[in-house]
Amino acid sequence: MPLARINGHTCHYRLDGPDGAPVLMLAHSLGLDAGMWDAQAAACQRHLRVLRYDLRGHGASSVTPGDYTIEQLARDALALAAALGIQRFAFCGLSIGGMIGQWLGVHAGAQLTHLVIANSSPRPDAAAIEARRTTALEQGMPAVEPAAMGRFFSPPFLAANGPAVTWARRVLLGTDPSGYAGCCAAIRETDMRGDLSRISARTLVICGDGDVSMPWAGHSQILAETIPGAAAVRLPAAHISNLEAPRTFTAALQRFLLPPAGDPLAAGDAVRRSMLGDAHVDRAVAATTPFTAAFQELIARYAWGAVWTRPGLDPETRRLLVLAMMASTGRWEEFRLHVRSGLAQGLEACDLEEVLLQVAIYAGVPAANTAFHIAAEEVDERAGAAGTP
Repeated sequence: MPLARINGHTCHYRLDGPDGAPVLMLAHSLGLDAGMWDAQAAACQRHLRVLRYDLRGHGASSVTPGDYTIEQLARDALALAAALGIQRFAFCGLSIGGMIGQWLGVHAGAQLTHLVIANSSPRPDAAAIEARRTTALEQGMPAVEPAAMGRFFSPPFLAANGPAVTWARRVLLGTDPSGYAGCCAAIRETDMRGDLSRISARTLVICGDGDVSMPWAGHSQILAETIPGAAAVRLPAAHISNLEAPRTFTAALQRFLLPPAGDPLAAGDAVRRSMLGDAHVDRAVAATTPFTAAFQELIARYAWGAVWTRPGLDPETRRLLVLAMMASTGRWEEFRLHVRSGLAQGLEACDLEEVLLQVAIYAGVPAANTAFHIAAEEVDERAGAAGTP
């Protein structure tokens, strides 16, 4: 378990993604922990180094006594980045995490490449937060749980009681009441309204249209209208919008953080080589004639450069979609190409089996029959080349 000793407490964190990539720091909401970012981290770490951490008093970070302040929590974030040798980073925080982000935007803007403030407020309802603080201290987290879960999620999502709901409930109930209360005090005292115009980092404000605790009016709207140049996205979700609408949240985050691919022809060539292998692409390039040159450029620029580079789907999912489409339309040369190159890059026989069973149902048994034969030939050939009996 990675731990850092910072500012008088032990901070639990996770750092994933390629060395040298830009860093995205994620700060969670009151009563949860860094695990709430699992979906976003999995998607973003293909392009970014993703740093998740537990706020003091939460998760596996240690609890310090007394009331906390947003400045104190923001300085924890800066200290963690410094301890890991990170000088500049994008920061995304939700709820109290977004308040930490506001403080960083005002006081440490030079270290921010981007700022994302999700389901947050420059001035929360102090009386409501104080009531939560005293309830947690006097009666424990079970007394806080029903109302908190009702704020976290929209009624239909909560009633479905899916994995995100059960996870959030367990984490909330496992949160130390003292740590929860300490962060409540930080929220209670927050008032960033007079400072928002000083934020110079490129900023995105995310709000859930079903957020009853920090709704658009009076909260996210103030952020979006006061922070210079801020963009805004509204999601069909309640307070913990990244859990209720994880893919929509991630898509908004990636569109904001990730630069365009640059030259689509060069980007497309790189993706094409990564998916099909240098040998195949080199053969295709060598076989290009003046008659086929424009078509080869079209493939590289638009199929590989404009579509395959989009971050919304990972390359493995895109390959499975291609396999299903090629089998369904009987494009067997292209189907074999993607089976062969996929098996060379981590595609497994069980993946092919699931895709082709789906093809059998939705595109017909004859198409799946041919596809299974081709796939079996490629699986057997690769097993033979590897010496597998």
